[in-house]
Amino acid sequence: MSVDMAQSVRERLEKRERQSLAPYATLVVDSRGREEAEIPDAYRTAFQRDRDRILHTKAFRRLKRKTQVFLAPTDDHYRTRLTHTLEVSQIARTVARALFLNEDLTEAIALGHDLGHTPFGHAGEAVLNECSAEGFRHFEQSLRVVEKLEHRRSGRGLNLTWEVRDGILHHSRGKAVLQGRISEGPNTLEGGVVSVCDAIAYINHDIDDAVRAGIITVDDLPADAIALLGRDSAMRIDRMVGGLIRGSAEGTLGIEAEILEGMNALRDYLYRELYPCETIDREIRRAKKLLRELFDYYMENPPTELDTGDPNDSLERRVVDEVAGMTDEYAMQQYRALILPAPWKA
Repeated sequence: MSVDMAQSVRERLEKRERQSLAPYATLVVDSRGREEAEIPDAYRTAFQRDRDRILHTKAFRRLKRKTQVFLAPTDDHYRTRLTHTLEVSQIARTVARALFLNEDLTEAIALGHDLGHTPFGHAGEAVLNECSAEGFRHFEQSLRVVEKLEHRRSGRGLNLTWEVRDGILHHSRGKAVLQGRISEGPNTLEGGVVSVCDAIAYINHDIDDAVRAGIITVDDLPADAIALLGRDSAMRIDRMVGGLIRGSAEGTLGIEAEILEGMNALRDYLYRELYPCETIDREIRRAKKLLRELFDYYMENPPTELDTGDPNDSLERRVVDEVAGMTDEYAMQQYRALILPAPWKA
């Protein structure tokens, strides 16, 4: 294929977007662009290119060994942060396609939304928020990962489009989007879709994992919500997704009132009964102690190889980046190696 013919692949994709997507969808040709201008790819649109850059990062690969709810699970069937990300991506793509939004943008945001998550899930996030003078929020760290910490041939950062970075930064606003506070959410509908589908994903797979672990049964869940949405995960996801698609219209995201009520009932149950339960909380307390001591150790004994997004970053900033990037297993290995006493060898 000649260069001219190859370039026409991207141009045809861009033309197809203009012809097929809804008038309120985000067209790639209308993107606010990248911080550093680049020559367009011959075969991929800018959003497709962003998706691929995220997929090939080390941060994305490390998600496979980061906690979702159950810390460092040894059972292959429990969710990790990576499988959560893939489930969010699949659900969000389904919604974006049904609403004739930009599926490539939606997928890129979904794949990148949790790149900055800590080991041991939100327990690790809470520790770094306490330890850092600047505070710590995983969505801000996700943006830092793609802007500063991941390397490309041209230097640091992935140089993603503004729309993808915006969606990553604001992905934790799903509840606000559903409650009509659109201004608090992402600046694109595609980013809003990811925010809501993030919630749909974790509500259902966290229930599924808790049932698998024997911590709860389906009968423990709010009866009205289960009667409405279904007893199994697949049915509940289908009904929540349907409620989101039917409840969204004319460039505004929404969800049918009855479905939203059931969804919120399940979400409230998770935060009230499941996440604080002794079985989970006991391990979370241990994980927090481990990370807090590891953070303190690095502050007192900074390794020379600490990575940084800027040569002028403070030691605390570099330690935060180091700890946030760890997998569960690596954090435990470092704790054993650096803090626990070593067996005596003659």
